[in-house]
Amino acid sequence: SSLRSVAYYPENGSAVVGEVAWNTRKQFPERVIVRIKRKMGEDYRTDPIDGNDYSPQEVSADILRVLKENAEIEMGEEVTDVVITVPAYFGERQCAATMEAAKMAGFNVLNILSEPHAAAVAYSIEQAVNLTNKHVLVYDLGGGTFDVSVLEIGDGVVEVKSTSGDTHLGGDDFDQALITYVADQ
Repeated sequence: SSLRSVAYYPENGSAVVGEVAWNTRKQFPERVIVRIKRKMGEDYRTDPIDGNDYSPQEVSADILRVLKENAEIEMGEEVTDVVITVPAYFGERQCAATMEAAKMAGFNVLNILSEPHAAAVAYSIEQAVNLTNKHVLVYDLGGGTFDVSVLEIGDGVVEVKSTSGDTHLGGDDFDQALITYVADQ
C-alpha cells in the first residue's frame, strides 16, 4: 500500500495521514508535518501543535499506523511482523529511530533492508530474473531523496558496494523548483 508520508494534526482528534494531510498543508501549514524522514535519528522536535511537539519517531509512527490499518484491511488479517526498508544513506541512529517508530505503530520488525537492496530483490522476483553473481546499479528517486547504489549479488547475499546521493533532491524538491520557476515566469 502506498501512502504519502505527511501528517496533519487537527485541533480535535488524532493524526490524519496521506493525501488529506497533503491537501490540508496550505490551509493549516502549522498543523501539517512533511519530510519528517529527513529528521529521523536526530534530536529534533516539531514546533508545538496545541501544546504538543513531536519527535520524528512519533510522526513516523502515526504514518506507519495508517499503513498498518490499510494493510490489515487489504489482507483481512492482523499485520504485525514486517521488514522495513530505509534509504541507503541511513546510519545506525536513523535505523534505530525507524525501528522505534515501527514498534510504536504496533509492528514487530523482523529486519531492516536498504531500499536499493529491497528494490533488487523485488525486481528479481517480479521479473523472474536471476541476479546471482551480478552487479546491479539502482537509481532510487523518492519524495525526499535521490540515491544511486551499486550492489553485488552473490549466492544468497546482496551487498551494497557503494552508495551516494542527495538527501534533499527528491520529488518534493522537484515540485518546489517547478513552482518557483513558474512563479518567477
